[in-house]
Parts: sequence; C-alpha cells; structure tokens
Amino acid sequence: MTATFVHLHLHTEYSLVDSTIRIDRLVNACVAAGMPAVAMTDDSNLFALVKFYAAVEKAGLKPIIGCDLWVGETGNDLSRTTVLCQNRDGYLRLSRLLSAAYLQRGKSERVFVPRSRLLADNAGLVALLGRPSELIAAADVDSADRLLEDWRRGFGDRVYLELTRCGRVDESAQQTRLLHLASRRDVPVVASNDTRFLAREDAEAHEARVCIATGRVLNDPKRPRDYTDQQYLKTPGEMREAFADCPEAIENAVELAKRLNIEMSFGKYYLPAFPVPTEHTLDSYIRAQAQAGLEERLAHYRGAPPFPREHYVERLGIELDVIVKMGFPGYFLIVADFINWSKENGIPVGPGRGSGAGSLVAYALKITDLDPLPQDLLFERFLNPERVSMPDFDVDFCMEGRDRVIDYVSRKYGADKVSQIITYGTMAAKAVVRDTGRVLGMGYGHVDSIAKLIPLTLGITLDDAIAESAELRERMANEDDVATLIELARKLEDLTRNAGKHAGGVVIAPTPLPDFAPLYCEEGGESVVTQFDKDDVEKAGLVKFDFLGLRTLTIIDWAVKAINARRAVTGESPLDITQLPMDDAPTYALLSRGDTTAVFQFESRGMKDYIRKLQPQGFDDIVALAALFRPGPLGAGMVDNFIDRRHGRAEVSYPHPSLEPILKPTYGVIVYQEQVMQIAQVLAGYTLGGADLLRRAMGKKIASEMAQQRSIFEEGAAKNGVDPNVARGIFDLMEKFADYGFNKSHSAAYALVAYQTAWLKTHYPAEFMAATLSSDMDNTDKLVGFLDDAKEACGLSILPPEINSSTYMFEALDAKRIRYGLGAIKGVGRAACEAIADQRVARGPYQSLDDLAQRVDSNRLNKRVLEALVHSGALDGFGHHRATLMNHLPEAMKGAEQQARNRDAGQIDIFGQAAVSAAPEVVMRKLPEWPLLQRLHGERETLGHYLSGHPADAYKSELKQLTSGPIGKAEELYRTLQATAEKRRGQIEIPIVFGGIVPSGLRRRGDAMGFAAIEDASGRIEVGLFREALTEYAAVFAKDQMVVVAGGLAIDEYSGGYQLKLRQAWTLTQACERFGRGLRIHVTDASPKWLDRLATTLKPARPGAAAVRLLYQNRTARTELQLGDPWRVRILPEVVEELRRLDGVSEVQLSLARATGN
Repeated sequence: MTATFVHLHLHTEYSLVDSTIRIDRLVNACVAAGMPAVAMTDDSNLFALVKFYAAVEKAGLKPIIGCDLWVGETGNDLSRTTVLCQNRDGYLRLSRLLSAAYLQRGKSERVFVPRSRLLADNAGLVALLGRPSELIAAADVDSADRLLEDWRRGFGDRVYLELTRCGRVDESAQQTRLLHLASRRDVPVVASNDTRFLAREDAEAHEARVCIATGRVLNDPKRPRDYTDQQYLKTPGEMREAFADCPEAIENAVELAKRLNIEMSFGKYYLPAFPVPTEHTLDSYIRAQAQAGLEERLAHYRGAPPFPREHYVERLGIELDVIVKMGFPGYFLIVADFINWSKENGIPVGPGRGSGAGSLVAYALKITDLDPLPQDLLFERFLNPERVSMPDFDVDFCMEGRDRVIDYVSRKYGADKVSQIITYGTMAAKAVVRDTGRVLGMGYGHVDSIAKLIPLTLGITLDDAIAESAELRERMANEDDVATLIELARKLEDLTRNAGKHAGGVVIAPTPLPDFAPLYCEEGGESVVTQFDKDDVEKAGLVKFDFLGLRTLTIIDWAVKAINARRAVTGESPLDITQLPMDDAPTYALLSRGDTTAVFQFESRGMKDYIRKLQPQGFDDIVALAALFRPGPLGAGMVDNFIDRRHGRAEVSYPHPSLEPILKPTYGVIVYQEQVMQIAQVLAGYTLGGADLLRRAMGKKIASEMAQQRSIFEEGAAKNGVDPNVARGIFDLMEKFADYGFNKSHSAAYALVAYQTAWLKTHYPAEFMAATLSSDMDNTDKLVGFLDDAKEACGLSILPPEINSSTYMFEALDAKRIRYGLGAIKGVGRAACEAIADQRVARGPYQSLDDLAQRVDSNRLNKRVLEALVHSGALDGFGHHRATLMNHLPEAMKGAEQQARNRDAGQIDIFGQAAVSAAPEVVMRKLPEWPLLQRLHGERETLGHYLSGHPADAYKSELKQLTSGPIGKAEELYRTLQATAEKRRGQIEIPIVFGGIVPSGLRRRGDAMGFAAIEDASGRIEVGLFREALTEYAAVFAKDQMVVVAGGLAIDEYSGGYQLKLRQAWTLTQACERFGRGLRIHVTDASPKWLDRLATTLKPARPGAAAVRLLYQNRTARTELQLGDPWRVRILPEVVEELRRLDGVSEVQLSLARATGN
C-alpha cells in the first residue's frame, strides 16, 4: 500500500444528512483510482456495514469499518471523534457502544457516547481526533494537550491526529495546533479529506442534500456552510499533492489501514436456544410434538380423514427427517411456540402464508391450519433438502394482537435478544422533485406543477418520467429553471433519506443483539430496531421471523365474537371458524353471484367478473382463481381458458397421458408451481428437491442453468420412455408457465381465509358487515362502499349514530340491523367514544345535551367533539333540532365547566350529585331547523357521506330525464349498453350520461389531466378530464356543484371500478336550460292576482324556448292549456323551486331531453 493512499474518513448516503456517496459508485471510483482500501465512517450508525463490506470485498479491496461518534457527558458538551475498528472485537465493542447510546437516547436529538465510557471501553478501536474533536474546541493548546493525554491514556498507541486540507477558513490554525500536539505528545498524524461526495461537481447536490435534511434553502445567507467543494473522493495523487509538505500524514494513513483488519463472516445462522424438557433433545422433542399434534389433528376430522392414517404418518416421518438433518428443529419449535401462545391467548392467527402451508409438520405443530395432503401441497416447495437455506414462515396475526405476540417473544427470550428490523426510506421521484424545488427557493405552486407531471407509477424514476411525459420534456426544454430542478433532483434521486421500522420483521438472537447487529432508536426512545435491514440481518446470522398484521383476521375475530354472543343468548354452541363445512352451497352461491364486497381477495371488480364466470362449486375452484387472478395469467388469457375448460366450452387436454393426475384438477392448465415440480418428478424422474431447483432456475432464466436443466429433463424423460420431441415440448411449456405459475400453498391458505369471510357474509351478514365497517371507519370511500353493500346486497338496515345506543364500533343489533359506530364520526376519536359509552353504562342514558356535557370529561368531550356529534345526527334523540342543539352548545359547555369547578371544590358527592344548590338549568331556545342541504352538508363533513338523504334527491326528476341512469347502476349499465361500445386507445368505452353532486372539487394532475368524483344517492364515480375536456370544463367541477356529465364509461384498471372519461359537462342549471322542453304546472288557483305572481316568478327565466302548460283542477272541473310564446322560458332549477313554493301550485313537472354531447 506504500505507493497509494487510503481514505479513512468518509460518509456514505446512509449518514442520512450529509453525504451523496452511493456504495456501488464509491467502490468503482476506488478501483479506478487504484486505492487498495477504503473506510466507511457514517455519522452515529453502522446502517450500511454489511452492504459496504460485501461490495468492497467483492471488488478486491480492503473494507475498513468505523463511525463518527458524538462524544460528551451531558449532551451539551459534544464534540466529534472518528473511531475505526481494528478487528472484530473492535467492531463488537463499537456495536455495543452505539446500541447503548441509542437505547439511552431518550428525547435527545443527538445520539452521543459518554466520553468516560469510550475512554475506558475501547479495545480494538482506533481514535482519529481532528477538526471537529474536543482538541480543536479547547480554549488553548495547553487545555488541548491535557485532553489529548486523556485519550492517550485510554487508547494507548491507537490515537491518531487527523489533518484535513479542504479549504476551510479556520483550517490553517487548526492544523498548526494539531501538528504542535502531535510533536509534543509523539502522536502520529494521518491525512484525511473528510469525504462527503464522489466528484467535485457533486458539491452542489451535496449542499442540496444537507439543506433538505436541515430544512434550509440554498441561497439562505444565514445557513451554516459546514462543507467545501474540496470534500470529494480525491485520488491518491491529489492527496499527495495536497500534503506535499507533510508526506508522513499520507504514509501514516496507509500504515494505519494495514493495522485495521476486520473480518466478517456471512451466511451462518444462529438460532436462539429453545427450552425443551430435560428428557428431550431438540430433535426428539420436535418428533414427539409433531406426532402428538398429528394424532390430535386427525381426531378432529368429521368422520375419516381424507387420506389413510399411514399416509400421514409416512409423510410426517419424511419431513421430520429432513428438518432434523438440516438442523432446523429449533426454528419450527420457536414458531410453533409463539403461534400456539397467540391462539391460547385469543389472538387470531392466519391458517398459513407462503409455501409453509405445504408442510405437514407445520400443520401438526399448529403453525398452519390447512391439511396439505388433500390440497396436494409439497413440503419441498417450502424446505428443499437439496438446497440448504433457512425455512421462512410468514405468519399473519390479527392487527390488534400482533404487538402482544412480539411482547411475548421479547419476554420469553429476553428483551435484549429480540428486536424489530429497520427499513430505509429513499428520495423517490416525486418527493425529490418537491424537496429540490424547495431548497432551490422555487414557489410551491410552480414545483407542484412539475411534480404532478411525473406519472403515478409505483417505483417510477425521473428518467422514466422524462421518457413518458412529453409535457415534462417540453418544459425542461423551454424553461431553464425546470431543467435545473430536474437535473439536480436526478443527482439526489434514490438516496437513502430516513430510517423506519419494517412492517413485520422480528429477529431473535441467541445472545444480546449487539453481538450481531447494532441497535437504533428514533428520538423519543421508542421503536428499537436493528441497524441492519431485513437482508443484512440474515447475512449477519440472525434469523428473521415475519409477524405480519392481516386486517381480515381482525374482522373475522370481531364477527365471530359478536356471533357467539348472539348464539349464547339463544342457547346455541359457539361457532368455531376453523371447523366450517367446506361444501356449503349457500356460500358458493354468494360467490357465484359476485356478491364479494368485503370477501378477502375477491373484492375487486375484475375478480367479481371472473368469479361470476367461473361459478365456483368447490374449494379447489377458489384456490385456482386466487392463483390465476394476476397480471401474467390474465394477460396471457389463462383465466378465460381455465373457465372455458371448466364449463366444457374448450377441450381439456394433457401434454402427456402420465400428467393427467397432476393437471386434472386444473383442467389441463398449469396453474401452480407445485405442478411444474410434479411434472418434472413424474415425467423425468426428478426428486421433488431437484424439481424445486428446476422451478427456481426457470424463474431466474439464467441461460446456462436452463440449458443444464433441459438436458437433465430430456435425459430423464427418455429413460421413462417419453418421445424426445414430446419431452422438449413439455419442457418449453413448463418454462412458459413458470412465469405464470403461483405458489399453491399460499393460494390455498389465503383461499381458506376468503372462504371463511364468504361463509360469514352468507350466514351472519349483520355481524360480518358490522366488523368490516368497524375495521375501515377512517377510510370514508371504503366505508361508503361497504354501507351500500350492506344495504343492497345483504338487505341490512343501517341505523344512524345515536348517543344512547351507539358504541365506538358498528354493532349488529340482530340479524337484520346494524347500529352506526360513534368512532366513524370524524373528529370524535376513540377516547371520547369510550368515555361516552363508559358513562352511559355506569349511570344510564343521557337525558339532554347538558347532561352529556356535564357527565363526560371535558378533556375528551370538547367543543369540536360536541359539534361533530350534533352535525352527524347522533344527538337527534334528545328531541331537538340540530340548529337548536348547536345554538345551545356554548351554554351546555358553560354548565359543564361549572360542574367541573364544583367537583374540584368538593361540592359534588361521590354519586356525582351537587352538595350545594346548582345553577338552574338553562332553557333551550328553540330555533327553526336548518334547511335540508345544510343538514346534509353537516352529515357529510362528519360522516364522510350523506346519511338521512342526498342533495341529488331534490333533483331526482330532472336527473332521471337527463341521464342514462343512477350512478350506482354503472356496472349494470356497462353490461346492458355494450352494444353501443366504442373502442378508444384499445379500451372499451360505453357512451353514457350521469348526474350528481361534486363532493370535493377537481384534482389536477398537471395541465393535461384532472379528476373529480360525482355522486348521487346510489353511488359515486370518478370522472377523468383529459386535455381539451380539462381546459373547457374544469370550471364546472366546483365543490358542491350539481352537474351532468357525458362521456365514455370504462373500466378503471387501477381501482377495479369504473371511470367516466369526460366529453362534455354542464352544471345542472345549464343542462336544464339546454335540454329543457317544457314545464307543466298543476294549479289550484287561477285568479288574476295569481297569474301576476306566476309572471313575476317566471320573469328570471324569460324569454326561453320551453313551453309552459297549466293544468287547472278544482272540485268540479279540470282543464289544461298551453301558454303562448311570450310565456316560453328557460328551465332553471332555482325558478322551478320558486314555482313549487308558490301558493296555488300543487306540483311542477319538467320535460327534459336526454343530455347528449356534441
């Protein structure tokens, strides 16, 4: 290393604040510059250690691991010290120091290591003291000298002084002090460049990154300038030139690099010790537990098990032999332990997820709840004896109980050995454009208009966006500031930005976690996670367990508890959701009708269409459909082919007679990955382990590996007497379907959950829909859809929220009625709902608004909560109009405050009664009720939808004539009007007209695209405005505007519902005026004075084209006449409303033509 240089102080992007260095580019740059080694010394973390070490070592360089530590005693006296790991012991010590610093962080923004601890506990670490260290912060050189002596005593000959020459203003004086100290104490100096970016031209991007992290803008004259444009990855030549007067600093850096020899080993797994009885080993215990569990499972079958007992025993023995041989009994026992604890403690667990459902041992240990034999699920798909890798059970828990399970595991194995796993957020395309625009000082609206040009595609990059968006390319070409913004944003895109917590990953270590990975904790002291992400913790030797939350399990749990409460009242035995009959005809009828809203996996519009086509008659059908309903099989036409074969509309054929038993359940179509494995086994003599390797090779599409597998397959097929041409054709077929084949174990396990939800919806719709509604109380759009389905598909009555009846959640009152939950009222909150319910249980129903305000703690029932309760209608039961209640609210709150003061003063007895005379109750001043539209607006603001009516109801007659039908009939209209379909850009569009109210205005996506919802009492639909339509009709879509829209009804591939692509739009007033044909006024008064009032009322609408007809009727006569042309009017809704309020008018009928576009 003597002829080069080694950077010993360098931050990567994982410092999160002050570096733009990506590891792969760093390694390439070091190789190109001929550097033999490089260090990573990120700020207060080792996030990137595994990635950095592996990448540097793979390139043939020497990885050096270190960290920039903030050091002090109180948090107010911090300075920075760089520490480097001399060996593995040094790494472990650094890991423990960092972990302790984070665990003791509390609410401190800065994580620091106590100086005294570092000086006492530093074996295997080297300290670099330079510009940001306490030696520079010291008041004078003598003070610095005393501090250096402390470090010398603590670290011995593992202390170095760091010299940097980056062009900082105060650098020369600092260097003089450090050189003086080095000479006085005989401490070696090392050269460093305190590197933060790769190339000098990256300096601006680096400054932008710092500004993003610190909330500054680049041109702020007051922002700190802590970095210079010299802090790039200088070549050895540049560093030697910079330190030409101090060559020993360069040589010392190289020599120090030689001393730093950390060796990391990856790929070996370390399981925690699972406690077993003294008479057992892990191997014997898993055999005993699995055999006992199997007997229990078989005993629970209604009648005989689907296969002979000896088949189960043989399969169990084979699996156990493999598990023991591969050394995984402990893993299975650990998973079985926390799953069975969950079940015993009332926490629902999913029946299985992923390939683990293919294991009979897992079924026997109650890890999974699906018998793999009837479903023909393969153990080797989960654990392949021919490819040693850790098994991986992904476990679904009820959302509400998942954290309890993690707490149990933490208690069992020790809190210091259990942790969740970190994730890293990155600067994605839209976000980085917004952030970059902000630090460049651009206006929000301007930057927003640019960001909206980036398509809403998951994982899209800025380069992709530029390629896809012609408008973005045009703006970059014509607007210099846009080009500058995008160019800078591209340099920052995908940089690691922040740390978070993995949704379900948990690691359990055999010894304290810092032995394997340092720990991290956010400010506030919560959410302790490993500093390594999910891939890196496994490479470091930790075994990851996935504790996933599945909302559907929560819904099932809530529903079953409500059902069993009702069954207990009627004397029925409790429902066991795991023992449902799998051949329930009413359940399959519900599925065949497509009434699958809220049915797990079968909710989307596309899935509803296909399940109606399939008409499932058994569990195998829904397993197959769940596996097939994915983009690949859908695009290849496999789903339609499967359905046609299922119904005899297409021939069922097999590529070889020996494959019929494998493919018969799927009508000759290769649906599952397991079928690919079985074909290889039957046709070409593969073991199932070898067949799994073939399946994986087909998925990876590595040419050399595929050629090798093809040869093995054809040779094995030949030995079985299969014609070579047939064998080649079957291999090609398998290779094709490997892209589409799905894991049957996962599909079957999730199909079981789907069946359970469908069964509950069929037999207990009130409890099931109440649970479903409760699970999505904070998602208004989904809530409205579920409410509609509950009423229309299930025939349930939804009772409004009511202060003396509602609980926090939706509640099934009986088989046909659901009471609205208070928790679904926006602005109320769970704490307030529970306080209301608790007081009601303790002291009976509330008698009045005053009573409610005085009995519930004002910290929970404040003015905002009470207003929401009034607007939602939850207080209508008090017998007063909402206008009266709202007017009385201030007085009710004053009374509650007085009551609280009395209580605090001891003037309330233990029963809540006043010990002294209370102020007389204020009499409510009754006000006229609010108009209907005001009441409905209040309901929408608090419930997210209209409950007691809909604004469109007032215009039912007009909308019926102007439109094709109610919005809620979109699906039916789409089917019945397909004869009128047009094809635009490859998509079928049905010409259609809808009308309704715009609930929330227009949402623009740049200048070429916009979206707005419209709704009537029957439903809601999204309207897309593109280019000319957006320009011409954007103003129509104002919030709360009644509109009529004409366009093409098409399937919305993103949401699975329908969307209307706008061609023309009118406000309701415009539509009535344009398409009005006449008015028919039913009259009971024909006096001259009345005719004068009629003329006055019609005056704003004259002149016009619509004829006015009067139908006069009294006790003895009836006549109808058409008024002359001077009376012709424009049909205006507001004038029609005035007519309806006119004395002497009993009814007003409009004649309107169907609204049509140009």
